Amino acid sequence: MKRATFGGGCFWCVEAAMEQLEGVESVTSGYAGGHTENPTYREVCSGRTGHAEVVQIEYDPNEIAYEDLLEVFFTIHDPTTLNREGPDVGSQYRSAIYAHDDDQLETAEAFAAALEDEGLYEGIVTEIEPLETFYEAEEKHQNYFEKNPNDAYCSMHAAPKVEKVREKFTTTAGSETTSP
Repeated sequence: MKRATFGGGCFWCVEAAMEQLEGVESVTSGYAGGHTENPTYREVCSGRTGHAEVVQIEYDPNEIAYEDLLEVFFTIHDPTTLNREGPDVGSQYRSAIYAHDDDQLETAEAFAAALEDEGLYEGIVTEIEPLETFYEAEEKHQNYFEKNPNDAYCSMHAAPKVEKVREKFTTTAGSETTSP
């Protein structure tokens, strides 16, 4: 198993979307990229910890490649808006890739550059840097969409991302129009 860590706005949305993919064994919501040890959700939401809301994905590289995860990541959020995704505003909602090793770092940098070169995005602001520390979010934030599908925020923001993944990528739900 390998791990990947991404921040693309609210972790509930990214977690719900990534959980749909074949080869993804688990997705854990948490915090990374900041300076406060063991931050709480409330502290991260204050914007003073330096952390981003992120998800850490455990995946089987024999079933899904890191590049495939990057493709899904860039599909489900807007990597051109600084410190914002949808209604969520603040540095804790920034677009970020926290690499677990040099290969992931180089792959992510090349992937983002290729998206810009191809004209798919203009002005990608996604931070790409080595992962220093990942802090797991409180239990109530884990599998939030699955536990709260009728929550208004989830209905408006997470559900469309889940549907996009189900329509476009090979998923555990069996839908596949494009295999990442």
